[in-house]
Amino acid sequence: MEQIDWIIVFGYIVLIIGISIIIGRRQKTQEDYYLAGRSMGAWKIALSIVATQVSAISLIGVPAFVAANPSGGLVWLQYEFAVPLAMILIMTVLLPVYHRLRVISIYEYLEKRFGRQVRLLLSMVFLISRGLGSGVMLLATSILTAACLGLDIITTILIMGVVSIIYTSIGGITADIYSDIIQLIVLWISTFILVGIVISLLNFDTLSLTSIEQQRLNIFDFQSTGLGDGQTFGFWPMLFGGIFLYFSYYGCDQSQAQRLLTTPTVQEARKSLFLNGLLRFPLVLTYCAFGVLLIPYLAQNSVMAEKIKEVGPDYLVPYFLLEYVPKGFLGLTVSGIFAASMSSLDSSLNSLSASTWRDVILNYHRSALNWTPRNSVLISRVLTVVWGVICTGFAVLLTVSSDTVIELINKIGSVFYGPVAAIFVLGILIRSANQTGAIIGLVAGVSVNIGLWVFAGQSVSWLWWNPIGFLISFFTGMVLGRITGLNKYVVVQGSTGINKNDIYSEKTVFYSIGLTVGFVFILIICLLTESFLQKFLM
Repeated sequence: MEQIDWIIVFGYIVLIIGISIIIGRRQKTQEDYYLAGRSMGAWKIALSIVATQVSAISLIGVPAFVAANPSGGLVWLQYEFAVPLAMILIMTVLLPVYHRLRVISIYEYLEKRFGRQVRLLLSMVFLISRGLGSGVMLLATSILTAACLGLDIITTILIMGVVSIIYTSIGGITADIYSDIIQLIVLWISTFILVGIVISLLNFDTLSLTSIEQQRLNIFDFQSTGLGDGQTFGFWPMLFGGIFLYFSYYGCDQSQAQRLLTTPTVQEARKSLFLNGLLRFPLVLTYCAFGVLLIPYLAQNSVMAEKIKEVGPDYLVPYFLLEYVPKGFLGLTVSGIFAASMSSLDSSLNSLSASTWRDVILNYHRSALNWTPRNSVLISRVLTVVWGVICTGFAVLLTVSSDTVIELINKIGSVFYGPVAAIFVLGILIRSANQTGAIIGLVAGVSVNIGLWVFAGQSVSWLWWNPIGFLISFFTGMVLGRITGLNKYVVVQGSTGINKNDIYSEKTVFYSIGLTVGFVFILIICLLTESFLQKFLM
């Protein structure tokens, strides 16, 4: 990169840290630090969630999947059908309970409903899986960001880790949210720059449409089931697996659900999910459009095509950046990738700190409740730094490990997502569910998923692990609860379930209808896109 590009990247880092310092001075309590004083509006939360989800891995990975992955193409868009449906379930089932109980950690609900053991068990599952997953995510993004920056991987990991630790520990979740919004804006601008550049590079006079693989332009795959056919990206596994995955990730994972607790009311939280369900698709569609344009670009550039075959599809976007993006714009685009890489890490660090404090420390040291607000905020910042060091160190450690280890850790999330979501839903919907049933149900669901991984990993798509694990855990917990009797916590702790007002309130119905319309809109856009490509490009 040129000097002007480095100045832009450095300027962005200074801006983010400066914002966190200003915000950090206003934080007086842990509720300020972890929940922004419950003062965030729906638009801010929605944009932050989109930025966290559609990050650097997506900007680099989705176009590469569409253009160069051997089994890839526009089938990736099938994943987006699950998002609005999962948002409807979260705003109806989970959000009313979280906001009614005024929790900071969503695992506090589990103690009120089942007991302390369930809370500790699921919070430890979160801490371990999210801590390891954040290290893997940092490594994965650093590998690609390093190619853009021209630095070695370890240096890139350290830069990204240190910057994330600084602004997250100082500014808390408020700094995370505002930095995410800035990151999303930069990311979107960068994507449009890349689309414009690749269009300018294409020679339409010599473009041979027959060189484009037809299957890459197919969005819908109704024939692949992911059950015995060795295919992962069929419509049905991506729809049903995606619904359970997104429901669990957005609603039952502290790193995402914590943002939904920063709103002053449950209606604002619902609105943020409604907006997220609508705003995410246009950005993913833009990523896919960039990937479609890269298909004829590779057909016209044999040198780049051969290079990508040697190093792998994920290096397509970084190499394209360094080769064609002009100075100045390169700095802005790399800043977008750099920023998006940190957006996933910053949300993890704040949530790991919150869960460690609320679910672990306070459970064993109740005297900490008597600490002054200033000391509580201080220990929260220290915990954020500690988790930042752990995640960064783990990412550095993985640089000497094999790809198999990284893939192994990435799949752990899919083993747990379904069973974890089942325990939350079990407590809300089934009055007779109890602590014993919840624990055994979780173990049963996870065990079945591990069995599928070990014995049927090639025949059963990992996307099916989410609904299978959910159903096993839910029905196991329900049956054991009915056998062993009513859970006393339902009576002692008050309402931990949903009622008719949660489901049929005017706003809930409005947002649910809006998301259903959004689902239909996504379906129509995908049908029209596939029809257009087949008609004019085949």
